[in-house]
Amino acid sequence: MEQSENSYSGDALLECPMNEKIRRILNQITALEDELRATLQEQEGRLRYQIEGKRIEFEHAIRDAHLKLKRGVFRWFLSIPPQNLLTAPIIYGMVVPLALADLCVSLYQLSCFPIYGIPRVRRSDYIVFDHQHLAYLNIIEKFHCLYCSYASGVLAYAREITARTEQYFCPIKHARKVLGAHRRYAIFMDYGEAEDFHARLAELRAQLAHELENDEAQKDRNNPD
Repeated sequence: MEQSENSYSGDALLECPMNEKIRRILNQITALEDELRATLQEQEGRLRYQIEGKRIEFEHAIRDAHLKLKRGVFRWFLSIPPQNLLTAPIIYGMVVPLALADLCVSLYQLSCFPIYGIPRVRRSDYIVFDHQHLAYLNIIEKFHCLYCSYASGVLAYAREITARTEQYFCPIKHARKVLGAHRRYAIFMDYGEAEDFHARLAELRAQLAHELENDEAQKDRNNPD
């Protein structure tokens, strides 16, 4: 995960006991994410594959073993439940609203985020296609994975765009517990926390601007003249 995704983990919090506790929790989350990345790298070595640009390459012995496990299309059709075939048009029909949402949120952040001083969300960080490199999947299974990867990626991409927008305009928690709240929700102001509301709002907006500066600095480092 890029630095811009983690840079809001505490910089904008006021110095008070509750916010200090939140900061410690967020630091713990960051440490766990680092541990997860290290574990995934270990797994990469165990499964003996390497990421080559946009391709994932397995060792020949592993790829040969995967090919032996591949289920042919005819055999695959005989093994799937009938309800999967009956609901397929509904499932794949959802590609229309998904693609429309993808287009709309992309246009929104492209046009509005520079005005607000909010760093744009990198679409490629959320919409990832790599299951097509798995030799044990047949062409239909690969297509299913392609669709699911796109659907999950678009929703995660739109979620982060919405989260950054919410941080800019209305960074206030709800009175009731929210299941599956986005990552930025932890630093939002408590429900009913009226004191210094506008100062806190300005602070959280300034944090977004700081993330933008970090992103631009990272781009300069990656693309030196």
